[in-house]
Amino acid sequence: MNDDFLQRLASSDSTVRRIAVLDLADSGDDDGTLLLAALCDSAPEVRVEAARALEGYDEPDIVGALVAALRDDDRAVREAAAHSLSELKDPAAAAQLLPHAADPDPFVCVSVLRSLRELRVAASFGPAMAALRAGDALVRREAVTVLGYLKNADAAAALGALVQGDPEPEVRRSAAGALGFAAGGAALQALQTGLHDAAWQVREEAATTLGKLHAHDAAPELIATLADPYWQVRLRAARSLGRLRHRPALPALVGALSHQISNLRKEAALALGEIGDAAALPALLQQESDADPEVRKAVRLALGQIQHAA
Repeated sequence: MNDDFLQRLASSDSTVRRIAVLDLADSGDDDGTLLLAALCDSAPEVRVEAARALEGYDEPDIVGALVAALRDDDRAVREAAAHSLSELKDPAAAAQLLPHAADPDPFVCVSVLRSLRELRVAASFGPAMAALRAGDALVRREAVTVLGYLKNADAAAALGALVQGDPEPEVRRSAAGALGFAAGGAALQALQTGLHDAAWQVREEAATTLGKLHAHDAAPELIATLADPYWQVRLRAARSLGRLRHRPALPALVGALSHQISNLRKEAALALGEIGDAAALPALLQQESDADPEVRKAVRLALGQIQHAA
């Protein structure tokens, strides 16, 4: 079979070579040697298919070749190589990636950091921390996700500083989400600051993370966030207040039961159920005939929780 593939891969017709790569990938007969050679083909369409087909190969020489392909002249080849690298599963592959985590090309740097994120190796911590200072916002955001996956408490202060001061909203949002592992006061202060961010996506993420951290001290600010101009932010605040089982939030959550957005009504009902205060029963009973079936389902669940608590 390899002789047939070798003959087709040596064809002068790039279409024949491209189809040979596709067939080779489907056959599962290659240890990566032929595909690796095809990654150096003169035709970009062949290189693209080779880069795609090398997904799932963790061998050092293949990982190194895919990293090199991140600098290919053809954008489609670069993107295919980046995708295959993001699917790596063997932590040992990090050894081929780490030397490129500070590459001056932002695309290379982002692709490498994204691959390291999935591998979750401790050695990624230093390069990710250094990448937080990169001038490119995409690099900083990817570094944030690496640190979020590693859950190293030493990153909390740096992530908190990004929440409060990075010029790019998407970086601030990612940093707020990454702080889900942090328990320190500085991180909580940064997240509470995030509740007042100019970008609603940052406020939404900060509200979510405060609930994950069971930040009871932030409950008053989360109640205030139930009046945010964006219903998406209100929804996350309601969810977090439910997680906190914060009884003083009951009046504001009852008010959210009449909001025009059904997703928010549903989340408010679920939060009231988690709080379990019988004072919410009259308002929930009024919503039993809500026009949205998902809201009605949430109301039934909340009523059951409150009755069980009683």
